[in-house]
Parts: sequence; C-alpha cells; structure tokens
Amino acid sequence: MQKYTIFDTPVVATICHYVSRGLLRLAGWKVQGELPNIPKYVLIAAPHTSNWDFYFTLLMAFHYRLKIYWMGKNTLFSSWRGPIMRWLGGISVDRSAKQSLVQRTIDAFNEAEKLTVVIPPEGTREKVRYWKSGFYHIANGANVPIVLGYLNFPKKEGGLGPIFTPTGDFDKDLEEIRSFYLQIEGKATDKFCESSVVSEKNQSDK
Repeated sequence: MQKYTIFDTPVVATICHYVSRGLLRLAGWKVQGELPNIPKYVLIAAPHTSNWDFYFTLLMAFHYRLKIYWMGKNTLFSSWRGPIMRWLGGISVDRSAKQSLVQRTIDAFNEAEKLTVVIPPEGTREKVRYWKSGFYHIANGANVPIVLGYLNFPKKEGGLGPIFTPTGDFDKDLEEIRSFYLQIEGKATDKFCESSVVSEKNQSDK
C-alpha cells in the first residue's frame, strides 16, 4: 500500500472535501450515516454494478474526510494510470494470487494504527451469483469489524451503514449482512440480485 496518497495532502484533500460536498448536493444525493469512531475496519462497497461506483465512492470518502484504500483489478494500474490510481488509494489486485492478497492485507491491518480498506464483495461490475469471501476473511483474520457502505442509486442515497463484527461463521454472518442490502439497488439494477449476497457452499475463493 502506498503510504502517501491524495488523502494525506492537506490542501488538496480539503479542496476535494468541499468540491465533493458541492457535487453531491448538485446531483441531488444525500449522504447517510456517521463516520465510525474506530481506527481500523474493512469497508464494504456494494452494490458494485457500474463504473460510476468508483467516482461516487471517492466523493463519499472526501465528504467524510476519510482516508481510504480501495482494491481494483490490476489492469487499472497499467502504464501511466498506475501512479495516479495508487495516489488515489488504489491497491492492484492480481486475481491469480488471492491467498497472497488476503494475507498481505491482514498483515497491513496488523501493522497499522489506523486503516480503512474498501472492498467490493462482488469483485466485478458484472452480475454474479455469490459475493467473493476475501473481504470477510481479511476482516476476520485481522480481527477488525466490517462497515457496511452502500450506494443506492434509485434513491440517490449513499454512505455508511451498520458496523458488523465477524463471528467466524461465514454463512451465518453473510445472511445477517444480506438483510441490510436487500433494499439497496445499484446503478445497473440488472447486475445485482438477492442471490448475490448468499454465500456459496464449499467455496474455493478464500
């Protein structure tokens, strides 16, 4: 993880805060929920159905004055885009090395005094049947809570929902998290369905 990002640049971060507030207001969006008073947590970003999710997530982060790191596929970091994406808090994800990414992120949590990592559980903008379990295993392995972040495009509402503490029972915990997202819709509603927040039995994606 790049230690120095746009969120660590006082003047730029302050400008982005006020610009983000203005843009969200002009677009008719309401920001819901308070910033958690906890130093470290995994922040779910769901539903993830459109490229617009990325921009609104950054606007929300600047609105809250929240320093975030976010995970994106490695192709987003190719060529000249790499330094920009990392400056924006991006972490390149190599999908062929999932176990390594989970452990590296757990290690980063253990070493940091304060850290927020944003993870889209679907892992892709395309429609999926199941959430990927990496976000859960990172939170459980690092002994940090999961904050339920969301973007509800039809209602133009987004922000931070409940704080969830993993118990170690993946299937049971996913069912509880599911209840929060059932009434929330992404921009591309055809790419998100209720079954996508139900865990897959005997998963290999851990």
